[in-house]
Amino acid sequence: MPFRIAKSFLVESGHLLTKHPGACRFPHGHSRTIEIIVASDTLDARDMVLDFKTLKHAAAELVDRFDHTFALNTADPRFPDFRSAYGDRIIPFENADPTTEVLARELFQTLRQRLAALAPHVRLERIRVTETASSWAEYWE
Repeated sequence: MPFRIAKSFLVESGHLLTKHPGACRFPHGHSRTIEIIVASDTLDARDMVLDFKTLKHAAAELVDRFDHTFALNTADPRFPDFRSAYGDRIIPFENADPTTEVLARELFQTLRQRLAALAPHVRLERIRVTETASSWAEYWE
């Protein structure tokens, strides 16, 4: 039976959803929790799946990329203006609305590559991203 561990991170981020018919089409923000769940069939020499500190360092740069940023669909006609005004604090989502589902997928795909190089015995199982206290999305493969 495999072992699993999880590490959570808190970020403040904003977005708008150009395809949404309601209020979410306007700029707004969220206090998000990003939860990273990894698994292994065996424990390492220290009887761990992976040191939590190692997982924290593996994810820190990626998670920090989304803290105090605004995510925006590159197809939004205002994208160039936002990017010009706020630089790299505007996170582009190529022709896709930056929904919580899409964010979870992007985090998963990027972190999976980092973990494969760092700890090949560990599998990234899933990423869960909260949007509100009562809503979240997950991505796994």
